[in-house]
Amino acid sequence: MPNVHFGVTLPQIKRPWADTQAVARELDGLGFHSVWFNDHLYGVPMPQLPILEAWTALTAVGALTSNVELGTLVTPVGFRNPALLAKMAATLDVITNGRVIVGLGSGWFQSEFTGYGMPFPALKERLEQLDETATILKLLWTEAQPSFTGKHFQPDATYCEPKPVRRPPLLIGGGGEKVLLRIAARHADIWNNLAVHQNDLGSKIEKLRAHCAAVGRDPAEIRVSQQCLVVIGETEADARAKTDKAAAIYGGHMGVPAALLDRRHRRAVHRQDRSPSRARLHDVRDGVLRPRRPRPARLFAERVLPAFV
Repeated sequence: MPNVHFGVTLPQIKRPWADTQAVARELDGLGFHSVWFNDHLYGVPMPQLPILEAWTALTAVGALTSNVELGTLVTPVGFRNPALLAKMAATLDVITNGRVIVGLGSGWFQSEFTGYGMPFPALKERLEQLDETATILKLLWTEAQPSFTGKHFQPDATYCEPKPVRRPPLLIGGGGEKVLLRIAARHADIWNNLAVHQNDLGSKIEKLRAHCAAVGRDPAEIRVSQQCLVVIGETEADARAKTDKAAAIYGGHMGVPAALLDRRHRRAVHRQDRSPSRARLHDVRDGVLRPRRPRPARLFAERVLPAFV
């Protein structure tokens, strides 16, 4: 298995389903490791933008593909009862023969919670829900008829059958050093660092390692995922022009030109992209790219992927 995996965030916001399925089929054959949807009910940054619901769309993509893993970046735990989420993920994992990754977060976009009539408690409570949800998912995926009595959720003697083909990896996203990273140390198979915190990746990894030591977990068990902006061009001049343009738009979320990806960046590669030439990285040993047209993905597959095999 390569040290770095690359994934792609699929077209989802203000894009027709025809684009989504075409890109998913293309990426499935290009050697990318995974494809991803964000889990929002309102478009970002404007709530009126059309957006495909993540788990419905992910299931459809699972039926269209054969190779890529399938994940959410990330599912707010307040959107769905955790026992129901466990059942949804297990079903999709069976349908796709073990290709599901469940990304979890505390949620932040208050208007989509209130707009859909769901509670949006204080951050402390949302993080408690995150911790309980991770526990419940693993119980329902691995035990016959578990119960759990938590502060927020109390599934009682719950059947989750059929079980997933594999226990789906849990990705936990966020940068909170006191609580969220402690939850990641307990539960995560993958921890995702947000683009806004990419310059702090090293210090956050140290915090994560400290939390792992406190709970008696080997930090090597957790893959590190860094979300950042990456630019790729046909030539060096093309890449530099696109880098300048992207820097003006995204500022602190900028990453590095794809041509400069080397050992320093092998820890962080999972891409989401918002334009023909841009992609956000997302996984320290795993990465993601979302093209509006197929050429950037093909270019990345031709020129970058082989260096990480």
